[in-house]
Amino acid sequence: MATPIPLRTDFDGPGLRRLARETKDANQTRRLLALAAIYDGGSRIDAARIGSVTLQIVRDWVLRFNHRGPAGLVNVKAPGSPSKLNEAQRLALAKIVESGPIPAVHGVVRWRRKDLVQWIFEEFAISLDETTIGRELKALGFAKLSARPRHYAQNEFEVEAFKKASRPSWRPSRPSSRRAPRSNSGGLMKPV
Repeated sequence: MATPIPLRTDFDGPGLRRLARETKDANQTRRLLALAAIYDGGSRIDAARIGSVTLQIVRDWVLRFNHRGPAGLVNVKAPGSPSKLNEAQRLALAKIVESGPIPAVHGVVRWRRKDLVQWIFEEFAISLDETTIGRELKALGFAKLSARPRHYAQNEFEVEAFKKASRPSWRPSRPSSRRAPRSNSGGLMKPV
């Protein structure tokens, strides 16, 4: 059986417990308490039991803790794959979107994501997906706009002629003919 990886020497069990009390992250607290048990002479199996994990995960915690200290025990979001476009290409994309397409050159009257994918491929020989272009445009501060749909045969000059001038749908209420019941001074009702 291999010897366990030793923990850093600049921390101790009580110090990790104090850090566990101060942190707001529940997962970091659990990991700090598990490692504090190892500092206090407990086995890795005990630390796995405290953290409700396997020995392999305790080993990963030890490696992260030795490398980055208590901050290494906080869950961080994975960075994801890097962007295929560099900064100069992003600026060129922003410039072409701002200026708009030239119908004779680009063959379109407005930019769609699909058209921008084609333009990027022709300009930089980079193949991107339409959703990736949407994310890049959002990161550049652009928003997706679409025109309100309109019937192709609609004549905007005749629209006003078809609008009806209707009366308001509400009417004033009439005075009520029923009277509100009166209460007796004694609070008892007389039989009818």
